[in-house]
Amino acid sequence: MREYLLTLCVTAAVTYLLTGPVRKFAIAAGAMPEIRARDVHREPTPRLGGIAMFGGLCAGLLVASQLTNVGDVFRLSDEPRALLAGAGLIWLLGVLDDKWGVDALVKLGGQMIAAGVMVWQGLTILWLPVPGVGNVAVTPLQGTLLTVALVVVTINAVNFVDGLDGLASGMVAIASAAFFVYAYRMWYGHGIEGAAPATLFVAVLMGMCLGFLPHNMHPARIFMGDSGSMLIGLVLAAGAVSITGQIDPDRITESEGSIRSGVYAMVPVYMPVLLPLTVIAVPIADLVLAVVRRTWRGQSPFAADRGHLHHRLLEIGHSHSRAVLIMYFWSALIAFGAVAFSVRSSSLVIVLAIVLLSAVGLVILLLPRFTPRVPRWAQRLVPPRYRIRPKPAEGPEGSERLEGPEEAEGAPAEETGGRPGADPEDSREPAARKPGGATSLRERDRLARHGADSRS
Repeated sequence: MREYLLTLCVTAAVTYLLTGPVRKFAIAAGAMPEIRARDVHREPTPRLGGIAMFGGLCAGLLVASQLTNVGDVFRLSDEPRALLAGAGLIWLLGVLDDKWGVDALVKLGGQMIAAGVMVWQGLTILWLPVPGVGNVAVTPLQGTLLTVALVVVTINAVNFVDGLDGLASGMVAIASAAFFVYAYRMWYGHGIEGAAPATLFVAVLMGMCLGFLPHNMHPARIFMGDSGSMLIGLVLAAGAVSITGQIDPDRITESEGSIRSGVYAMVPVYMPVLLPLTVIAVPIADLVLAVVRRTWRGQSPFAADRGHLHHRLLEIGHSHSRAVLIMYFWSALIAFGAVAFSVRSSSLVIVLAIVLLSAVGLVILLLPRFTPRVPRWAQRLVPPRYRIRPKPAEGPEGSERLEGPEEAEGAPAEETGGRPGADPEDSREPAARKPGGATSLRERDRLARHGADSRS
C-alpha cells in the first residue's frame, strides 16, 4: 500500500506543479477559444491542461517501475507499456484538437487507433465471466472488438461530462478511488496477481486528477481540454480491460474456505464487467441521453448542445458549485455502492444504506423546485430567495406603498431602481443578476432571446 501511495503522491505533485507553466504556455500559444453558446464560463479560459496530466502519468509510471513490489508489474507484464503507447496517441490527438480543432469523426478514428495499439501490445480482453457459466474465452477478434468498444465508450463518456469546472476530474477521481479499493482487494485479499496492473493504473489516475483539480475548481484557471478528458478516460478504460477476465473463481473459493462463503464471494467474479460501468454510470447515462436526444432531433450524435445533465442542474436552479457536488455525490454513491456490494453481497444493511442515500440525493436534487413557506417572524433568518416579497398596495392618494416590514424601513425609490418595493440589488445590470447561481442559464437564455428579437 505504501508504494501505491508514493506513486499516487508523486503523480499528483508533478501534475500540480506542471499545471501552472502549462497554463502560461496555453495562453502564449493562443489555446483560449472563444466562449461558445453551450459554455457556462464567462471569459476565455486556457486549455491544454492535459499536458500536465500526461506529465504526471509518465512520472508516476517511472517512479512505480523503480519500486520493489510494484516494479514487478513492469517486469512480468507488457500492459504498462501498452497503456503508455495508447495514452501518448490519444494525448497528442487531444492537444491538436485543443489548439486547432479536429473533426468529430477524425477524433473517433484516433480513439479507435489508440485502443488498437493497446490491444496490439497485449492489453486486451481474453475472456469474460458469465453468470451461471463461468469464464468464457473469446476469440482474438472478439476480444479486440470488445476492448476497442469499451475504450471508445469510456473516453467519450468522460469527454461528454467535462462541462463544468472540476466536474470531470473530480468524478474520475471518485471512480478511480472505488476501482482502486476493488482491485487492491482482489490482489492482496484473494492473491490474484492479475489485478496488479489495474491497481497501478487507477492509483496513477487518481494522482493525475487530484493534482489537476485545485487548478480546475470553480472558477477554473485552466481547463483540461480534450487532451485531458480523453486521456483520463483511456486510463480508466485500460484499468477495466486489464482486470477483466483475470479473476479465477477457484482461487476465491479457496481463500474463503467454504463453498457457502465462496458463493457470496463469487460476486466479484462478475464485477470486472459491472464495475467499469458503475463507476462511470453518470457519464454513460449522459452519453446515452445525448445520443438519443440529438438523433431524435435529426442532428448528428456528435453535435454539441446544452442538454447535458450538468446543464439541466443549472437550469433547475442549482449554482455551479452545488451542481458539481451533486454529480460527485451520485458518482460516489453508485461506485462505492457497487464495491461495497461486491464485498458483502449478502448484507441487507448495504442495500438499505444505498436506498436511503439515494432518497437523500433526490431531495437535494429537486430542492430548488420547492419554495418553503417561511413565517414572517423568521424572514430575516433565511436567505433572501426564501423571503416573501412585499405586495404593492395603493395609498390614500392613489400612490403605491409597501406593506409589511419593508414599509417601516422607507427605502427611497432612487435606491431601489425607481420602483417602490424593489430590492436594491435589482438595480444592477441584468447580466449580473443570477437567479440560479453564478452560472445559471436562465438569465443568459432570456437575454439571448431578447437580443435576437431586437435584431430581427
